[in-house]
Amino acid sequence: MRKVLIIAYYWPPSGGGGVQRWLKFVKYLPQFGWEPIVYVPENPEYPSIDYSLLNDVSPDLKVIKRPIFEPYNFYKRFIGLKKSERLNTGFLSERKKPRKSENIAIWIRGNFFIPDARKFWVGPSIKYLSNYLKNNPVDAVVSTGPPHSMHLIALGLKKKFGLKWIADFRDPWTNIDFFDKLMLTSFANKLHHRKERQVIKNADILTTVSWKWAEDFKEMGAKHVEVITNGFDADDFNSLEKPLSKKFELCHLGSMNKDRNPNVLWESLSEIAKENEAFKNDLKITLIGPTDHRVVDDLKKLNLSNQLEYVNYLPHNESLKTASRATILLLPLNDTLNVEGRIPGKIFEYLALEKPILCIGPINGDSAKIIRETNSGQTIGFSDKKNMVDLLLKYYSEFKKDNKINLKSNHINTYSREELTKKMVSALNAIVG
Repeated sequence: MRKVLIIAYYWPPSGGGGVQRWLKFVKYLPQFGWEPIVYVPENPEYPSIDYSLLNDVSPDLKVIKRPIFEPYNFYKRFIGLKKSERLNTGFLSERKKPRKSENIAIWIRGNFFIPDARKFWVGPSIKYLSNYLKNNPVDAVVSTGPPHSMHLIALGLKKKFGLKWIADFRDPWTNIDFFDKLMLTSFANKLHHRKERQVIKNADILTTVSWKWAEDFKEMGAKHVEVITNGFDADDFNSLEKPLSKKFELCHLGSMNKDRNPNVLWESLSEIAKENEAFKNDLKITLIGPTDHRVVDDLKKLNLSNQLEYVNYLPHNESLKTASRATILLLPLNDTLNVEGRIPGKIFEYLALEKPILCIGPINGDSAKIIRETNSGQTIGFSDKKNMVDLLLKYYSEFKKDNKINLKSNHINTYSREELTKKMVSALNAIVG
């Protein structure tokens, strides 16, 4: 079997969406003639822990772990967090009054830790892996980011050994939606872009998760870009029961920061509830995952607190069970620049649950494209309240008839993890010849 070294930061028992892409690729790669060797930190700072994901790690898999230094203990002390508290990602704040020190910490993070706080792992990793590869050669290397320091490790190995290299971008680097919030100096901004260009121009193939982001990378100078989306693993759903909720239940999986707060949805639900007591009594809003305090505040202001069930975190398998009972699955996108290419990983698990998806975002974006092509729901614009109200009333009318909304989705298997691994294998085969 050919061998591929995968350089990653997120790995079980890390929870969240970032870990699952390569956890699932690694699971299926041996079926297609590739033996994965995974290189990850020994002592990382993960935002959440999910031991259930360890079930997908084969006992035969070779996982290399090396210590990493991250300045998070200093960061936590600086902003007043306890050492045991976990840091949220994506500028999500659960506190109503963020500390003033947080803005200073963001400035330090953006200007001194380039590309990210894992930069201190780059040099030691290049040194360690260089020694490892002399005795344990591989046919190709894959780096997956963010954090984008993983790409810099692969870049160092590419320069030393001329290895064939795939740089996998689960999210953009300088085009990420919060890049403008890092309060960068001109020097830091240029350094971010220079390092990004080095990765883009030296990787043999660049893979990313959406068509719009692929076009962005091509414009930056990437010579070969492949779109390999995220997906769902059929094994996670084969034995999953799908009970029907007795409530008209709208469910969201994953974190929801202020940029994803779907105001048009909350306002529409509130208006309907005011005019229709039965709707109000039937309505349930289930949020599973870290949620910005502004979301909860908005629901309270709109008199929807009694309809809210909020759970900060559930293991992956438990969150799927909870979502499986929902009437509608919510997919609010970030109301920010570059949102057209945003395809949250949860959309594919929503497809497998076979419940209607209500996406709130650009109707011509890549998420809307998937929903439209699979006939799996509807996309409503960020401020389109009229169509939002009409759609909710239509869905509620169907729910009252059958206690569910009938859905005839199609072409879903295109996004199975096994099918997507075939695409990744094609990219690997292409660079090794």
